Amino acid sequence: MAEQGHGHPHTADRDTDRRHLGAALAVIGLFMLAEVAVGIYASSLALLSDAAHMLTDAGALALALLASGLARRPAKGAYTFGLKRAEILSAQINGITLFVLVVYFVVEGVRRLFEPPHVSGTPVLVTALAGIVVNLVATWLISRGNRRSLNVEGAFQHILNDLYAFVATAVAGLLVMLTGWTRADALAALLIAALMAWAGYGLVRDSARVFLEAAPKGIDPESLEGEIREVDGVVDVHELHVWEVTSGFPALSAHVLVAEERDCHERRTEVERLLLERHDIRHTTLQVDHHQDFLPTDSLFPRDSGRDEGTGPAPHE
Repeated sequence: MAEQGHGHPHTADRDTDRRHLGAALAVIGLFMLAEVAVGIYASSLALLSDAAHMLTDAGALALALLASGLARRPAKGAYTFGLKRAEILSAQINGITLFVLVVYFVVEGVRRLFEPPHVSGTPVLVTALAGIVVNLVATWLISRGNRRSLNVEGAFQHILNDLYAFVATAVAGLLVMLTGWTRADALAALLIAALMAWAGYGLVRDSARVFLEAAPKGIDPESLEGEIREVDGVVDVHELHVWEVTSGFPALSAHVLVAEERDCHERRTEVERLLLERHDIRHTTLQVDHHQDFLPTDSLFPRDSGRDEGTGPAPHE
């Protein structure tokens, strides 16, 4: 058996991601504090509620930063892959918090449709326009990171949905100013909830695939096994498993049987080259044997055909 232990070019990406996440957190945090101050000065519950929404964004960014730091730690002790899946856990938590916000916005939006409160359009519009600028900056910062990482994507979705929220709020504030139709605020909240639900579903679905060790997106295990069988000298492939340790870190293990006259080490190198060049799979564990030397498990440990399985050892005759 031989294992291909390539280094993974993720450290530099994570350093860049951390800088962008940190800058976005600073921008969001400063605007949140300003919004709280204006909300208290104007006695505006709407602004204070939106500041609470911004607090969840700041929390999502802080969680993403923490997960990115944990993922940088080297493998140690029982954690043979390190803490790389901390990033996937962060993405799943961010997806779930989006669902929690969806419930709040739907309940509050429906309530306001039936009992529309007094809404002052001018401060809502001005604050929303400022929020659009702030969130555009934060979205741009995070978009420069590696969005193949579910951790970065989770933070990005939080900020992007906040941007949508401010756009919808600005439109609602303008409608209230021009027409006095206060239900526009509630309709904007319901639209935002629908966008959040879609983003949250994507994050929870993709992170669950990693936790359940499904094949990475774009890789079909059956097709991959067929490609390995087509390598010159390969006779058969058994026990092929392909999964993601974390975003952008696919791994594969398999038992490969080669023809008697072929060199096992040479064929292993050829299979590794195929996996790297076609699928960017850098972490592989391949057991390679000659076909005639392979003994199936059943031949090593034959079952007693005269007994049912699970009934214990056969009685002495």
